[in-house]
Amino acid sequence: MLCLRQEESRQVSFLDYILPPEVLELPEDLAKLDAWLDDERFFEPFQDKYHRCLGRPSVPAETYLRMTALKHQYRLSDRQVCALVKDRISWRRFCRIPWNKPVPHPSSLTKIRQRLDADGSDHMAALNAHLVRKAQEEKLLKSRNKVRVDTTAIEANIHHPTDSGLIADSVRVVTRLAKKIQAVADNTSVAIRDRTRSIKKRVLAIAKVLKRRTGESIQEVRRITGEMADIAEKTLQDARNVVQHLHQQARHLAGTARDEKRRLAARLEKILDLGEQIVSQARQVNAGQLNLPERVVSLSDPEARPIRRGKAHKETEFGYKVRLTESTERLVTEYDVMMGNPPDHQLLIPGIAEHIHRTGRVPEGTATDRGFWNAGNESALQALGIRKISLPYKGKRSHSRTGHERQSWFRRLQRWRAGQEGTISVLKRRYGLKRTLYRGLAGCRRWVGGAVWGYNLNRIAKLI
Repeated sequence: MLCLRQEESRQVSFLDYILPPEVLELPEDLAKLDAWLDDERFFEPFQDKYHRCLGRPSVPAETYLRMTALKHQYRLSDRQVCALVKDRISWRRFCRIPWNKPVPHPSSLTKIRQRLDADGSDHMAALNAHLVRKAQEEKLLKSRNKVRVDTTAIEANIHHPTDSGLIADSVRVVTRLAKKIQAVADNTSVAIRDRTRSIKKRVLAIAKVLKRRTGESIQEVRRITGEMADIAEKTLQDARNVVQHLHQQARHLAGTARDEKRRLAARLEKILDLGEQIVSQARQVNAGQLNLPERVVSLSDPEARPIRRGKAHKETEFGYKVRLTESTERLVTEYDVMMGNPPDHQLLIPGIAEHIHRTGRVPEGTATDRGFWNAGNESALQALGIRKISLPYKGKRSHSRTGHERQSWFRRLQRWRAGQEGTISVLKRRYGLKRTLYRGLAGCRRWVGGAVWGYNLNRIAKLI
């Protein structure tokens, strides 16, 4: 049942008279956010996810909202934030939890988060959008109206992928899951052979070959990888037989038993499809085809993709691409998460358009790096009404273009644009934007939204 506020937290308790006032006083930053988060619009993501009259009362929306704010502002896990709210009086008061009520269990926060994001919803994106609109209404975005846009990569929580390693993961996961399904579903008529030992021997053989550091080692590694692909295909075929037998059993059942069989079959089929794609891409690499745009790099996070950035410390990262739009007040007004590595010039106009939609005004100036350059982008920004466009030309510049980019306002915007690298660094070091611990594209969007939410709340506390 929908519960927005904890009414008992507003009542005066006898402990309020016994405890010293300095114990009950909120820290300065939390005191500012306490009033800021009282806006009813922050409760909108909860409205359609809970019934208003039926069911057990849920954790109050304001309590979840404030615990989420603490979690992302201080980069805590669900378990850590619950323990600290239980331990600290000021945090308990900030979360509006009465003295006689227990602190929500960490699993409750996880279940609420999953419920709010069901059916493709993204409650963190909605919360960030409300925060930006409220900042605009409160006139916190009142300085010179200009924006800067940049992209970065966020790594998935996976080990470094190799063709042999992915094949080994496929055989191990498929074998383990098929045996577990056979034990649970009494599916013993179709056997699946455990080939993990054969795979392990070849993984160790590859490790020995790579120590040679010669050109011949590459061909030897590809030969061993081909053998591993042959073994994996046999395991995948055995698992397909298990799936077929499950479907045959489900035809003769009804109700819950039939649904359980089909659920297990669908779970195994999903892993099998990924395993077949991994084997296929390994054979393509062995054949010399190295450019694979939709390469799978993990079984646990199949939507992660290799992102070639050319950085000195790490040329290729495996995860997702993130676009960030930032205002003069260093508030992230808009963000998005994409699969793969789409060109930057395709991401500029959607980011600026969303910024205009949220803030309700056209920025006076825009600054980006040369990766966003495109003649169409410059024309589109002018059509939106932006007067000063600091978009460096990509390639050899003409005499007129050189003169244009040497103007004082253009160079001033470029110097200001460099400050966004500091924002990205803070997001990565303090708010967890370096690596997502949630799986899949939807999980990564939730993780990035939490990082931006925590960063923006910190900025709001300083701007108020």
